[in-house]
Order: sequence, then structure tokens, then C-alpha cells
Amino acid sequence: MNTTVRITEIFHSLQGESRTVGIPTTFVRLTGCPLRCQYCDTAYAFTGGEVKTLDTIVQEVSKVSSALHVTVTGGEPLAQPGCLSLLSQLCDAGYEVSLETSGALDIQDVDDRVCIVMDIKTPASKEMHRNIYDNIGILKADDQVKFVICDRQDYDWAKFKIAEFKLNEKVSEVLFSPSFEQLPARELAEWILSDGLRVRMQMQLHKLLWGDVPGV
Repeated sequence: MNTTVRITEIFHSLQGESRTVGIPTTFVRLTGCPLRCQYCDTAYAFTGGEVKTLDTIVQEVSKVSSALHVTVTGGEPLAQPGCLSLLSQLCDAGYEVSLETSGALDIQDVDDRVCIVMDIKTPASKEMHRNIYDNIGILKADDQVKFVICDRQDYDWAKFKIAEFKLNEKVSEVLFSPSFEQLPARELAEWILSDGLRVRMQMQLHKLLWGDVPGV
């Protein structure tokens, strides 16, 4: 079992996305990512960081806040083998744990207690070719699928994928996010309403409150 991972930061904030948006959450950001999405807002987590034991991380999480929710994110957290053990250890400690993953790495061995928020990469991300569509068949009913929408082509492509994989029947939430400063949020909202699309639109609460800065 891998007993260490490389960590960029651990911090307390409000969840900015997903169905738990607005809930006080402790974030554990792992270092490193094999993808290079053109809109990435966490490039500072590609390198650096500090190697820590899983026990140390769980202890730090307990000291950062009394929040019951913990989100493990990146970078791409599953790029580190120790992430799987970290997720299980956080669940064992009694936290409600979510994993933010690109869907470009195998999710088969993720602890069933973890809520997976899987980001399916759209054409404009420049990383669509990295999607592992077999991951969709592994998702649980309480998991979530996310699309970051950059333009109308992305929107139409995401609609097609929702229908192709019957995502509304597969997972609890299908999330659409307008790419920050690339697609006006109102425009995406109007497309969704016009089509009667069964998705939850989200706008990254943390950026609305504090801007596009690390650690919040």
C-alpha cells in the first residue's frame, strides 16, 4: 500500500461546485496532472508540492476545520497511486469524501464510499482524446458528471454524450459549467433553458466570492 502522496495545499473553503455547492469543505489538493486543458485554473499544482504521509494528511485535515466534507482534488489526484489509500483513510475517519477527477484515469478501484465528480473533457478543452469512456459504466448512482463548456460546439457535443451514455439515468447530477471568462454564463443558461436540458448549471462560487486565486 502506498503510504505517501505529494500535496500542493490543504485548505478550508466553501465548495464552489457540484451538488454540495456552498457547504464548508476541506480541500486536499494533490500535486501533478498528465493533462493540459487549455482553460486550466490550477496549473500551479502541476509541480512542486510536499510529500506527506497519509496519516499526516488526515491529521492536518482535522486541524484545518471541523467540516465534515472533504474534497480530494488536483491537478489530477488519481495520477498518484497513494490517492486511493488516502480516499479510503479519509472515509474511515468519518468524512463525507468527494473526488474531483478528469475521467482520464481508471476509477475502478476508488472506494465505493467516495462520491466521484468526473469531468468529461470537451473538444475545446484540447484533451478530449484522453477521456476513458469505460469509466462511465463504473460510476455509481450518487456520483456526478461534469462538462466545462467553452462554446456552442462544446455544448452540442455534451448534449450528444448525455444522450449517448444515458447520463441522466446513470448518475445523480449532470453538471454544466461555463468556462471562466470564455463563455458568458447567461448564454449557457439560455441554451439550457431553450433545450429543456436536464442538467444543473454551476458557476464556480469560489471565483465569484474571491476571484481566480489559489487556496480558496
